[in-house]
Amino acid sequence: MAKALGAHLDLPVYFEPVTDNVYLEDFYRDTRRYAFATQIYLLNRRFQQHQEVIWRGGGGVQDRTIYEDAVFAKTLVQQGLMEERDYDTYRQLFRHMSNFMCRPNVIVYLDLSPESSMKRIQQRSRDVESGVSMAYLEALHREYTLFIEDISRSVPVIRVCWEQFRDAEEMAAVIEREYLEGSFLRQVSWDPAR
Repeated sequence: MAKALGAHLDLPVYFEPVTDNVYLEDFYRDTRRYAFATQIYLLNRRFQQHQEVIWRGGGGVQDRTIYEDAVFAKTLVQQGLMEERDYDTYRQLFRHMSNFMCRPNVIVYLDLSPESSMKRIQQRSRDVESGVSMAYLEALHREYTLFIEDISRSVPVIRVCWEQFRDAEEMAAVIEREYLEGSFLRQVSWDPAR
């Protein structure tokens, strides 16, 4: 989807670090031990990517943003896989980094059921992901729902239901149309109080 949207909008595409993630295998092997290090690594990489988009100018499409990174960290804490103090440190670091970030023009949320997420994990057949549980995916989905509700107060969100997803090119056209034609300007009027 990110590739199709980038091609459709003639924007560079930035992908989540997976193949070069030096913590990923350790994270899946011993999540409790490597949760914090993995989250800090990803936060750093996503911040670097976010800044690159800004410095290059002209925008870009990211397949996962720095803003949603906290969804994973929070879920790890709730699942008892990361200590609360590590999560507090993570949140403080994110808060400090956010002073140097620009909010995106729009977030495209591909809403995917936990069952469909599990099917995609099975189709990818990455050995490191073999231990991902349905409980974790369900918790992640709940946190994503809360995240989208919260961030949509300050950043426009285009929600795409994955279960109705047909073709990446078609969806890119629909997303582009929604973004270009959608009005995110809200007007208020002021009436003097009596």
